[in-house]
Amino acid sequence: MTTASRLRDLQYRLEYYFLRAVVATVRLVPLETATSISAWTWAKLAPILNPKRHRRAMDNLRQAFPDKPTDELIKIRHRHWENLGRVMAETMQLDIIVNDPSRISIHPADMFERYRSKLGPAVGISLHMGNWELAIWPLTYAGANPAAIYRSVTNPYVDQYLRDQRKDLYPGGLFGRGKVGDHGDDRKTARVITDFVRRGGRLGMVCDLYDRTGIPIPFFGEPARTQAIGAMVARRVGARIWLSRCKRIGTSSRFKIELRELRVPRSSNQSADIQWVMKEMQAQFEDWIRDAPEQWMWSNRRWS
Repeated sequence: MTTASRLRDLQYRLEYYFLRAVVATVRLVPLETATSISAWTWAKLAPILNPKRHRRAMDNLRQAFPDKPTDELIKIRHRHWENLGRVMAETMQLDIIVNDPSRISIHPADMFERYRSKLGPAVGISLHMGNWELAIWPLTYAGANPAAIYRSVTNPYVDQYLRDQRKDLYPGGLFGRGKVGDHGDDRKTARVITDFVRRGGRLGMVCDLYDRTGIPIPFFGEPARTQAIGAMVARRVGARIWLSRCKRIGTSSRFKIELRELRVPRSSNQSADIQWVMKEMQAQFEDWIRDAPEQWMWSNRRWS
């Protein structure tokens, strides 16, 4: 091992130990207290520490809601930072949330009960709303052993730790996009997840942020490049698509998860079928965001 690689490994280890110390500190206090403190801290510090994302949040809000007055947009942006703060604290205590049946409800309950024992191959697609980590919960709760796509972390110790922390939500495993992870190459990841769903697997992903290789799909009146892999996999292997939103109830760590089946057309025109699915998906996301705009992640890039 070279000197540079040893120094890099030392840096990675120190980052990992720091993360573990932060997690241990957060878990010392009750869940609702930790999320309230984190929400307040994020709302105060995020605009100062990351002014670029703070400005981007306002630009995105103006794109989506051109008729809303500026003071209302400022309130939404502030509450969006609070939600992200809550998500950060909750991510360190996901086990507490999923092991408390009173914290998550699934809607519509009758549809879920009808399908939970006969899901077949499925692709679950959600958006960065509420605590999006929990949007997969209906598939997990149904015993469907879902897997998910996630963005790999460069630090291998942190990456493995984050994967371990999510094993209760994604018992089927995690497929990494990026340089680290079991399937770091994106093209290889696409092949692996297609085979996974074809064999009857259930796959979760989020599909509401800018993707430079994605398909331009209307989103709040403006074309936005959107990841198409979920629609492509579902059409190719004959899987169902389930859209899922995790909506926070008030400011607590309690959630309502809403489901909608999106039927996948399979005509002779594959491109048109995928375009239709993508447009329907983003239209549903628009409706969900309009319903609770403060819970969506406005500070991330969406339009080019």
